[in-house]
Amino acid sequence: RFAVSVGYWEDPYIQYFVRQAKERKAPEINRGKLACYYARVHGVSYLIKAFLKKTECNCQIVNLGAGMDTLFWRLKDENLLPRKYFEVDFPMIVARKIHNIKSKPPLSKPIMESHSGDSLLIDSHSLDSTRYSIVGADLRFSSDLEEKLKKHNLDIHLPTLLVAECVLVYMTPQQSANLLKWAASTFPVAMFINYEQVNMTDRFGQVMIENLQRRQCNLAGVEVCRSLDSQRERLLLNGWETARAIDMMKVYSFLPQADVKRIEGLEFLDEKELFEQLMQHYCICWASKDSSNL
Repeated sequence: RFAVSVGYWEDPYIQYFVRQAKERKAPEINRGKLACYYARVHGVSYLIKAFLKKTECNCQIVNLGAGMDTLFWRLKDENLLPRKYFEVDFPMIVARKIHNIKSKPPLSKPIMESHSGDSLLIDSHSLDSTRYSIVGADLRFSSDLEEKLKKHNLDIHLPTLLVAECVLVYMTPQQSANLLKWAASTFPVAMFINYEQVNMTDRFGQVMIENLQRRQCNLAGVEVCRSLDSQRERLLLNGWETARAIDMMKVYSFLPQADVKRIEGLEFLDEKELFEQLMQHYCICWASKDSSNL
């Protein structure tokens, strides 16, 4: 929300979900983290749009652990909606999101505009319309997840893109393996995008873990975040045919340089080394399964 307010990228919808933070962080943390968010948003968006283009939007997206994400509304604005867009998160998070959607016309109107047929199905922990569904479920239990998604018209025969941003790291390695295995075995044509930590066994990674533990935040799956290789292996061992992984410094170097120059001018950063270390400790991985040679 703060990154959007200072101009890192545009998102007219995040203001309806997240209040503006009053405090400002130390400049190097601020600038480093914001640039990391910027690279994450653009990197993930690049892969999502490539998938939508390949499928000509004749596909579905399942956003796992979606939180207050606004991607559905942004894709609608760009006329890039898939056939159906699903979001999954804990029931408590979903209830909060549904409350915001119901009470804010800029959020509810686009859903109504893309809806056809009978009235929307909506209760405290789920919402189902023609093009957008939000489901309360625990990702650690894939049979329950599949049942709920199918109730909302998940079509396993459609090319499917699954997105998880800082989600798998909060599950045990076995739980995330089960989720990845379920996705790989359920959809004949699919892509999985995962954004999370990497290189966590070095000193910088250990400090990140200690800082999170001090805030009672346990990274149950951090052992899979040892390296880019371990991230790729996890995907390949759980049924995906191809897998790639790159750290966020690499992603940052691929972004349009004119825009990178623009965001680097937003806030002064003297401490480049800290920024680079932070970027080397996050990565984007993507895997595919492609029975129809898409």
